[in-house]
Amino acid sequence: MFPEVQLPIAEGINAGLDWLTSNLSAITEAASVVLENGINGLAALLLFVPPVIFMVAAAVLVAVLADIRLAVFTLVGFFLIWGMQLWAPMMSTISLILLSTLIAVAIGVPLGIVGGLSDRFHAFITPILDFMQTMPAFVYLIPAIPFFGLGPVAALFATVIFSVPPSIRLTALGIRQIDPELVEASNAFGSTTTQKLFQIQLPLATPTIMAGVNQTIMLALSMVVIAAMIGAGGLGGEVWRAIQRLEPGNGFEAGIAVVIVAMLFDRISKRIVH
Repeated sequence: MFPEVQLPIAEGINAGLDWLTSNLSAITEAASVVLENGINGLAALLLFVPPVIFMVAAAVLVAVLADIRLAVFTLVGFFLIWGMQLWAPMMSTISLILLSTLIAVAIGVPLGIVGGLSDRFHAFITPILDFMQTMPAFVYLIPAIPFFGLGPVAALFATVIFSVPPSIRLTALGIRQIDPELVEASNAFGSTTTQKLFQIQLPLATPTIMAGVNQTIMLALSMVVIAAMIGAGGLGGEVWRAIQRLEPGNGFEAGIAVVIVAMLFDRISKRIVH
């Protein structure tokens, strides 16, 4: 029989979080105010537009960016969500998705570029990305609460952390998959590192980078729904409320709305590339 051993991993994590929250409280409080104003402002802006005008404008935009069939689906899907009285929660969810995706892409793409250009950085960040992508999504809610408390800001923080790995990984992959002969040819013509990056590597890697953005959007949407447990609101909040009240009909309605939003973001982001 081996003696029972308890490794102090949990205690170390708790101590680290306590130290971070106590020493970074001023920064997190300021960031919380800015982010909450941004989330509420974007949601208010989206809700300011009358639903019918928003539906038509979104359908026209999708027709320009993608095709007519997807535009019709957009119009019908938004009309269905409006008819289920879920328009305001949908706008809250969309605002969180847009902000979290913008932040995740702003962090992920530059790190992915560095990872694509530097073998050492790529070797360093790959196990971190593996760890982040295999960690259960619910775990990301735990550190968000002591930093930002309950509410949409904590949900935004957890969503960004959860959804950023695909942008980093696929941006690095897109750059590293470029034909080395093209890079050698650009070097032979005397291209600088910046010219090579913006005129050859990034344009050729764009489809793979956009695939990473697509995956970031999908992960952000899934996390926004899960983050309803810490006060994210939106469609996820409707699902969580239905679970707590044992209202399966309302839960399925909110679930249908989530599926429609997910399909729209997925199809539109894919069509923009092709």
